[in-house]
Amino acid sequence: MLAGAGAGQGSALVVRGPAGIGKSSLLLAALRRARQRGFSTLSITGAEAEAALPFAGLHQLVRPMAEQVPHLTDRLQRAVRAAFGENDHPADVFTLGLAVLELLEERAAACPLLVLVEDAHWLDPETLEVIGFVCRRLRDQPVVVLAAVREQYPGVLTAGGLAQLDLHRLDDQASRRLLRASAPGLGAEERERVLDVADGNPLALVELPGCLDSASPAHTEALEGLLPVNERLINAFADRLAQLPRPTRAALTVLAVDTTLPLTSLLTVAGELLGGASSPPAPDSPASTRPPVAAPALAAAVDAGLLLTDGHRLRFRHPLVRAAVYSAASMVERVVVHTAVADVLADDPDRRAWHRAAATLATDEQVSSELEAAAGRALQRGALGVAVNALERAASLSEDAVRRTSLLLRAAEIASQLNDRSRAVELVSRADWHSMDLAARARLVLVQDITDPGDLHDADRVGDLVRLAAQLVEQDLTDLAVAVCWRAASRCWWGAVPESSGQDVVDVFHRLGLHPDDPRTLAIEAYAQSQPRGASVLQRLAHLVPDRSDVDAMRFLGGAALVLGDFVTASSYMATAAAGYRAQGRAALLARTMSSVSFIRLWLGNWPALRADAEEATALAEESADAFWALAARATQALHEAMRGQSVGATAHAERVLADPDAAGVHFVAEAAQHTRGLAAAFAGRHEEAFELLLRCFDPTSPSFHPDMSGWALPDLADAAARARRTPEARQVLARYEARSQVLPSPALIASVAYARTVVCPEAEREAAFAAAFALDLSQWPVHRGRLLLAYGSWLRRRKRILECRGPLREARDTFEALGAGWAQLAREELRASGEDSAGPLPQAREQLTAQELQVALLAAEGLSNREIGQRLFLSHRTVGSHLYRLYPKLGISGRAHLRAAMAHLQRSSAST
Repeated sequence: MLAGAGAGQGSALVVRGPAGIGKSSLLLAALRRARQRGFSTLSITGAEAEAALPFAGLHQLVRPMAEQVPHLTDRLQRAVRAAFGENDHPADVFTLGLAVLELLEERAAACPLLVLVEDAHWLDPETLEVIGFVCRRLRDQPVVVLAAVREQYPGVLTAGGLAQLDLHRLDDQASRRLLRASAPGLGAEERERVLDVADGNPLALVELPGCLDSASPAHTEALEGLLPVNERLINAFADRLAQLPRPTRAALTVLAVDTTLPLTSLLTVAGELLGGASSPPAPDSPASTRPPVAAPALAAAVDAGLLLTDGHRLRFRHPLVRAAVYSAASMVERVVVHTAVADVLADDPDRRAWHRAAATLATDEQVSSELEAAAGRALQRGALGVAVNALERAASLSEDAVRRTSLLLRAAEIASQLNDRSRAVELVSRADWHSMDLAARARLVLVQDITDPGDLHDADRVGDLVRLAAQLVEQDLTDLAVAVCWRAASRCWWGAVPESSGQDVVDVFHRLGLHPDDPRTLAIEAYAQSQPRGASVLQRLAHLVPDRSDVDAMRFLGGAALVLGDFVTASSYMATAAAGYRAQGRAALLARTMSSVSFIRLWLGNWPALRADAEEATALAEESADAFWALAARATQALHEAMRGQSVGATAHAERVLADPDAAGVHFVAEAAQHTRGLAAAFAGRHEEAFELLLRCFDPTSPSFHPDMSGWALPDLADAAARARRTPEARQVLARYEARSQVLPSPALIASVAYARTVVCPEAEREAAFAAAFALDLSQWPVHRGRLLLAYGSWLRRRKRILECRGPLREARDTFEALGAGWAQLAREELRASGEDSAGPLPQAREQLTAQELQVALLAAEGLSNREIGQRLFLSHRTVGSHLYRLYPKLGISGRAHLRAAMAHLQRSSAST
């Protein structure tokens, strides 16, 4: 990794393992080697006392780079200052992560940079998110990040797809080498005893030999019995602590309670502990004036190997030493220390609140309120994970059932916003349903439905939501009623719920009296009742002049158009929504929107952008822990692979989608995956199998059936039926959708029905069917038009109209080659069958670009600067520059001046004509 950084290649590694296994030693070795190579270094250490403080870890990382913050763009500066409480704008983690990435890369501009993250499991949640964000974007810069984390602590770094190194116990040979080096005077019997109890743990091999000459119970227990290695070490350290002078033990206890206290405060609080308090102080008792412990008292702890000096700071030699010290303190001593620490932190209300909570052994509304206020401050700074922890602890300290439930519900809502499903479910389970009013119950139901959606095809769940919405309407709780109706309508479309349930949703929603052109009205009607109300929604969308500055409204309108198959209209609204969410740094909503955008582009033939958008949607959804929308984006990618004729890869991709537990009951995802399987089989020449697979998409009892999306698969069903000689069955399916298209004038459905009719209708009706299909405006639907040209040319050739067939076949071939679609090969075969030679396609420049390079090229061609591109794509400007450097040769140009023309040519080559 260090060698790679020297060559300009960044990387990140998460080092995992139990306490004492050597994580810190490995990071220290990397630090020494990096300094020998001329690296600059930064370090950050997690502290349990700061894990509940907003962006506490980030302060450590950014402080040495503070002079570079004013050189960031205004948006990135605002994010940094918000995280540090210097303005009133909440910091979103993605924008803040981009700011930190820029700072690190500027730091690495002069020489490679090594960033060490010690005890990452004790960092605050938002700092962990930022570090994870940075680690996933280091590829093109000379920055190495090494993070050490305990193996039993799940989190962003261990679940985020980063490279991991698991450290395991030493084997017997290595254990003996280490023991000889650390305790060369041991006899054979003693050596075997230590080797047996240390069990390959390096720290135990170094520390346990010191227990051999002691008769203390703690040392005896460290070497005997069936205790885990960690507990043996804690016992060994505890015995060493017991031999120290009382003032030293007091100072160590204070340090164990809060490892971040300044030395003067630490010694003051140690004096409180030495005062001989035998019971916890009264909550409002005045601060003591007992003299502090003298600083030399700490020297004994350093001499005993329990403390290390690090500049002007003291730190425990190992986290297990801290654990031993804290365990050795009595409950009364801990309460005394936490109370005294809270007193010296009067100017730091967040840390004070948490120490007050630690000193509280029963319920206490005042302390609970202080933690609630701390949660509010965390939310103002964008530290949502910290806020959840504070609200949860505040709830545990409240005796008032109504207030306790309110706090738990707020915590669950924020956890749901973070897509932390298990945490939200656990918080909701502790809320007292009987102490809630209707509004609170509605909020709880929304959290439950988002975090534990169950089978989306379940009409009973929709019914429950409808009944709740009706109660909310009766009490004029409009916003909550809209939210519940939207959730119910979404379930109707996602899960292909029976139409009667959708009617119930719309009936209740209309009682709210919202304007017919309200974006929420249009979306709820489209999702809940696409067939009976789709025509009206499409008509209203066509005449709407909305406020495009309302980003959420754009997403509602785009969603309404998408589910009704009006992809041209949907494209406009969704693109506006995506741009707005980018500008706001709302990555989770951007992921959902880009998933929809990529699906739209699949059908409108904008495949170069589709590839980039789908990859971005998947990555952002995974980083936001949104499994649902990551799955949707992967389903689009699978169908795209199938349309490109990549049968093996598409099939494997579809199988993975269908096997995902999050796909259960999600009919729109299952339909896309099943459609992929059928189309892949068709391109592989297995037409009978293709027909059977595709037919499942049209079976209302199948989990792959979707009343809207299945209709968009009609062209593939028709082609498979014709090749498998099963056109009568296909005609029956077609008749259903012809009837549906008379009620729902969906552009996608109409085009699909028109194409399918040309393929499976009786021969005598074929020419009229083609004429009707070509009369449609398919100028923005190159996939459909290309397939229609291919089918028409093939039909003309079979009827021996050779001269007439070549024009449509050439146009079809050119269209599909420009797209990179699998039907290009069929068009070439038809042309050769007509007597015209058709060479294979020339390599397309876009195929040589990665998805991210393509995104960068498209934005650079629009005239955006590297910094502007980086902020849109959540990349640093230096990474953008690296992408441009690599893509110029692939496009056959020498620099940015020629990029606009090159991309315009690429876009033209992807057009349908």
